[in-house]
Amino acid sequence: MKISIVTGTYNSQAYISDCVTSVHNQTYDNIEHIIIDGASSDATVNTIRDTPNKVSQLISENDNGIYDAMNKGLKLATGEVLGILNSDDFYNSTAVIQNVVDAFQDPKIDIVFGDLFYVNQQNPDKIVRKWSSGPYYDGAFKKGWHPAHPSFFVRKNVYEKFGYFDLDYQLAADFELMLRFLEKHQLKSTYLKIPMVRMRLGGATNKSWENIAKGNKECIAAFKKNGISAPLLYPIYRLLPKLKQFL
Repeated sequence: MKISIVTGTYNSQAYISDCVTSVHNQTYDNIEHIIIDGASSDATVNTIRDTPNKVSQLISENDNGIYDAMNKGLKLATGEVLGILNSDDFYNSTAVIQNVVDAFQDPKIDIVFGDLFYVNQQNPDKIVRKWSSGPYYDGAFKKGWHPAHPSFFVRKNVYEKFGYFDLDYQLAADFELMLRFLEKHQLKSTYLKIPMVRMRLGGATNKSWENIAKGNKECIAAFKKNGISAPLLYPIYRLLPKLKQFL
């Protein structure tokens, strides 16, 4: 089983080597790493080339943002299973992809996801909080639940059948895609109770109260677009699981 990992980059020279190295060091060998760079003006591309890697395709050109870059990479992927790894994130251990492959040995499984550590930006050994997703259950999204997207692996034929990231969403296209796959189409998933990814704090969605409000608004719009009624107090439901991450 080939696994394709897609990374979108833009001026990512500071941390991209951690991302690339973590893919290269996986014990499972049949991996292609596709990197779509948004015409970076720094040393991102050279850093990737100078780092030991499993990069099969590296494209650097103007794009319409991170989700556009992800879509480009997903459509180029030749693996049976596709995952997304952000440029400043990295896998928590060298066995993550092997665990994913083991879960996909069940032909009924369409999606595999797990847990995530939020870590200090400058010191990724320092865990700030833990995202324990737990398994999907019917109606979970309405209660504020959703998986950690960097841990979200999907069969290629699911993307081909049910679509890619919706570029109408600037901050919550990953949420909309997971909602569409799990809640609307009820695709079969399995949850791995392991920390799969270390994510550096400082992502676009949570960098300001304005972006948090905009992200919540986009999530509510995603419910509507997929024919699912969103709870009136959804922003509060969405906040509660995040508060638990600090415990």
